Amino acid sequence: MRRSLILGTLLLLPPAGGLVAQGAVPAPPLTRAERTDYRETSSYADVVGLLGVLDGAVSWLRVTSFGYSYEGRQLPLVVVGDVDAATPEAVRATGKTRVFVQANIHAGEVCGKEASLILLRELAQGAHPEWRDSLVLLIAPIYNADGNERVRLDNRPGQHGPVGGMGQRANAQGLDLNRDHMKLDSPEARSLAAFMTTWDPHVLLDLHTTNGTRRAYELLYAPPLHPETDPAIDRLLRSAWLPEVTERIAEADGWHFSYYGNLPYRRNVERGWYTFDHRPRFNTNYIGLRNRFGILSEAYAYAPFELRVQATRRFVEEVVDYAYRNASTVRAVTEAADATTFAGSTFAVRATFARGDSVDILLGEVAEERHPYTGQPMYRRLDVMHPERMPDFGSFAATETVTVPETYVVPPELSAVLERLAAHGVVVERSTSAQRRTLERFRIDSTSVAEREYQGRRERALFGRYELVEDTLPAGTVLVSTAQPLGRLVVMLLEPRSDDGLAAWNVLDRALDGVTYYPIQRVPTR
Repeated sequence: MRRSLILGTLLLLPPAGGLVAQGAVPAPPLTRAERTDYRETSSYADVVGLLGVLDGAVSWLRVTSFGYSYEGRQLPLVVVGDVDAATPEAVRATGKTRVFVQANIHAGEVCGKEASLILLRELAQGAHPEWRDSLVLLIAPIYNADGNERVRLDNRPGQHGPVGGMGQRANAQGLDLNRDHMKLDSPEARSLAAFMTTWDPHVLLDLHTTNGTRRAYELLYAPPLHPETDPAIDRLLRSAWLPEVTERIAEADGWHFSYYGNLPYRRNVERGWYTFDHRPRFNTNYIGLRNRFGILSEAYAYAPFELRVQATRRFVEEVVDYAYRNASTVRAVTEAADATTFAGSTFAVRATFARGDSVDILLGEVAEERHPYTGQPMYRRLDVMHPERMPDFGSFAATETVTVPETYVVPPELSAVLERLAAHGVVVERSTSAQRRTLERFRIDSTSVAEREYQGRRERALFGRYELVEDTLPAGTVLVSTAQPLGRLVVMLLEPRSDDGLAAWNVLDRALDGVTYYPIQRVPTR
């Protein structure tokens, strides 16, 4: 990592940007955004260069990587904490709460990248030394490294800066990485899934920028939204963690943060505050089904770039500080979720918005300005508020459920399925002898395939019902138990009616050609 990623880029920063070993920082390195008065955002080389200066300047900050982009760029990872080495084994051996901060999944939404770099510099200068008592921070400033390098002045039209351009939403394959967490078609998403398995952070913060409804908030956030997220994770985030962060920022900074939402775009839909989507193709929802705390951050696109960076940095700071002050609780909740077995219970495989109580939403206004170099409109948030009381659609309820089986039975010839289970970190076993079992098999009545391609796929829906059958499973059959920490994820991946499973993403298309029964069977609960 140091030879290929770090040392080759140290000259990209001015000499005054160095750190003195073990903590004295007379001339801290500035980000590209800071050096250009927030007209520009950091390139991949800028990020790597700044991290090269920080790497090892203090004993508790080290730089490594956790995977590769489609075009072969290393994905930097900064380990901040009192650890023996920047390895997953050393980090887990501390027994401390692990908090992962991920930025730039959409490379036009660059405030998280700049905010994480600024925070890293502040930590290297000695900020928040108390965090290291109970936390290890894992920070990935530039997840969509390839998209970051495709800078254009017309990416993210309407967004208020940086006026020198920003990267694109998709990666180099043209895939939205925040839709790839289940199908794993990109090396970036596979790198992240492997990171979640090996480093196993308890908390993930996913840093974005959003436009949408004209609002008065500087930043919006969301917990995991799938209705099968562990209830204790959901409860802690909604009843304590996010409200406390909101209150502390309002008191200290005078900013208004709240739950992510938009007014409905379609006519004939009840006016209300609607969050985005429950499916685990989205990062924080996926993290929730892995029994971890996922927190989405969405700075407001029409706030000036510098304000977006500052608001994101403060949000990260307060979220991490809560994790520090409640580190043992965070660990205990995730450990309890991992130990939960739920075979025989009902599980939502499809869902829709749940209508909640009415809440006060702070709507706002923008002023149209002209981009100084393209002449195209961009919008600036105005400091006005129009409170409106409306129903909250910030969570989801099941529209279709299944009874969770003890085990899924996967034929060994379904190599694409097995490969993806392994990539997610799911534990499987192979039978050593033939077994006669009572099984459930799904009889397919009909199927539909989307007319339009989406993210390189044509989403499929299967319709049918389960039947009981006596069958002999040959030796070598793959058994996937739901009694494992990733049991929730297993159900969503393997159920034929899952709205975000492997069947929906065409991974089983060959095996489904001309068959009457879904090829993956189930061992029902006794």
